[in-house]
Amino acid sequence: MTREFDLNIEKVLEHWTLVHALREVIANALDERSLTESAEPEIFRDEEGAVHVRDFGRGLRYDHLTQNESVEKLDNPDRVVGKFGVGLKDALATFDRHDVEVTIRSAHADVTTAIRPKAGFPDVETLHALVDEASDPTTVGTDFVLDGDALTDDDVLEAKGLFLHYSGDEVLGESSYGSVLRPVGDEARIYVNGLRVATEENFLFSYNITSTTKALRQALNRERSHVGRTAYTDRVKSILLECQADIVIEALVSDLRLFERGTQHDETKWMDVALQACAQLNAMREVIFLTASELREAPDFLERAREDGYEPITIPDNVRSRLSKIKDAKGNPIRDLDRYKKEWNESFQFDFVALEELTEAERTVWNQLDALFEAIGGRPRRIKEVRVSTTMRLEPGRHYEAVGVWEPAERWIVIRRDQLLALESFAGTVLHETAHAISGASDVSIDFELALTDLLGKLGARKT
Repeated sequence: MTREFDLNIEKVLEHWTLVHALREVIANALDERSLTESAEPEIFRDEEGAVHVRDFGRGLRYDHLTQNESVEKLDNPDRVVGKFGVGLKDALATFDRHDVEVTIRSAHADVTTAIRPKAGFPDVETLHALVDEASDPTTVGTDFVLDGDALTDDDVLEAKGLFLHYSGDEVLGESSYGSVLRPVGDEARIYVNGLRVATEENFLFSYNITSTTKALRQALNRERSHVGRTAYTDRVKSILLECQADIVIEALVSDLRLFERGTQHDETKWMDVALQACAQLNAMREVIFLTASELREAPDFLERAREDGYEPITIPDNVRSRLSKIKDAKGNPIRDLDRYKKEWNESFQFDFVALEELTEAERTVWNQLDALFEAIGGRPRRIKEVRVSTTMRLEPGRHYEAVGVWEPAERWIVIRRDQLLALESFAGTVLHETAHAISGASDVSIDFELALTDLLGKLGARKT
């Protein structure tokens, strides 16, 4: 005997299409597969033209048509899409509105739908499920049969495309919160447990969130589409902060470089994600992080870094300013330009040039050294020797080499070899370092300025 089950749908989602309805049927089939670890659902069109969505789980019962929380699904929120039984009822109403006949077969019952008077209210007609005994009690799982010209093959393809299971999006990296996916074309997709709930125009990656938050679960309303970004942003960040896939890290850091062009994607505008990407890359490769202005100001120094095997990575100023406060994935400090400079200075060695190795032109300039000291009253006692080196320490507080240095421990003035190209540069450097030797003070200090002024005065008086 056929029993009539009032679906009692209070509000019909008028804007739902057949794609939305088919999505719910497919979601239920995939949920059943996940919960029971049963065989892969089948989606096909039979010889008569009806579309089948067939799972191989426990089989639908008529009480599954009630609008009620599924305890099983609530206990496994990160394995399933549905939870309240609302989606199936909305789907049945949508199929009826588009004249698609529905037949549901399982070992427990055969179910169809029809418009019938509401019990006790014959003037009110509502959609009912017509429940009959199972035509085949040996049926495994549930066979959802949809028959109607309105349901096209394109609808089936579009509905399947809403699921990561069928879309074929490539997984680039994994985390305990979900996976990072390669975006398809210009569109990034946000999936929750494999169901697409949103798209993003300016995301670098697509994502499948498998560990949901309470806010995100609440945002998965009856429509399960166009979920707002605020609902899933935290989980996307968590995925990126934990993911250690090289391809993901490389892409994030490369995207950071686009900030000057204004084409940077949204994920790398999140400070914690940008810093984490830098930290992971620092542990992977020999890199130096610097700003665009530093790149322009220190071309010679960066060329030396490249020769040493380091790759310059350009990043925004706000990210650069915070790198010194964090460590990389191996617990090492992040190598920014200041750190590289410190490391370089600590490992620095002079490459001294013997006088006999100087060219004739260089020797001509060098031979003016005694005359230069004589012009200022003689070589100061503190200066034991003046030497020439092809290498030089970095200028204090700068990202380029000094042209000369005063080495108080050895009582040396060391002149960079290229200063011997002209007497003016050689003399100026010698006097500058002599002022350091006399004053014992650093640049831009009163004592140094006074010492240098005194030397210039003596030189000027001698010339006069």
